[in-house]
Amino acid sequence: MQPLSSAAPEVFAKIGFVLTDLDDTLTLDGRLPAASYAALEELQNAGKKVIVVTGRPAGWCDLIARFFPVSAVVGENGAFYFRYDHAARTMLRAFQRTAEQRERDRKRLEEIYAGIVKRYPHVRLSVDQAYRTSDIAVDFCEDVPRLDDAMITDIVNMFEAGGATAKVSSIHINAWMGSFSKLEMSLRLLQQTFACGSDVLERVLYVGDSPNDEPMFEHFPISIGVANLLPFAASLRSSPRWITDQRGGHGFAEVARLVLKSDESQRFGRSGSP
Repeated sequence: MQPLSSAAPEVFAKIGFVLTDLDDTLTLDGRLPAASYAALEELQNAGKKVIVVTGRPAGWCDLIARFFPVSAVVGENGAFYFRYDHAARTMLRAFQRTAEQRERDRKRLEEIYAGIVKRYPHVRLSVDQAYRTSDIAVDFCEDVPRLDDAMITDIVNMFEAGGATAKVSSIHINAWMGSFSKLEMSLRLLQQTFACGSDVLERVLYVGDSPNDEPMFEHFPISIGVANLLPFAASLRSSPRWITDQRGGHGFAEVARLVLKSDESQRFGRSGSP
């Protein structure tokens, strides 16, 4: 990973889409800083389409799609995407699994989780579980004392032994039935909604902060980690190309400034100096 400050602005000349994780990428220490929200607005005003790609639940994603300056949200680690049409006042929703499948999945995940609690009685679900449609989230440090790494690994193994997919974010262990992913749903959204074709890798930038972003880092060559990714660097199999100087939302603001600087250079290059 190279410092983001070393990246040449022209690398970002064709970027039309900024895909970003939410927790600890747009946020910082559990809050959304003004700097990252302002960066979202500036990117939108410049014509960039920002897509939040998160493990957070459908309830949160509905709010983000409606009220944030973003073009769409991929939620619950790729279970769906939401896109709010402000002109039509309509929320467009696409799910990977049917309502019937999701109900069966919920029952199976609850069975696996019951076995986990039997082994570890103090383990708790995330407080946002009530707003989820497709996955289950075990809190390992957001609102509880941090679970130790061996326990986190064992919980992941128990979900997988029960037939679920399980991934570790910066705050939760998320588990779901089926093989969908953030990457799969992001590509579906880009193709179906925004008509992205073979040039998608030149037009998309991805920003993330944790090991569960590895598939995105691997697929998108223009990828950036915020500084709080550094403690995971040694364990990453796929790393982003660049790393920001600052953590969380302030790191995201660094990314936005560079994208906007590149956009400004392109405009001046076409029209001459102001």
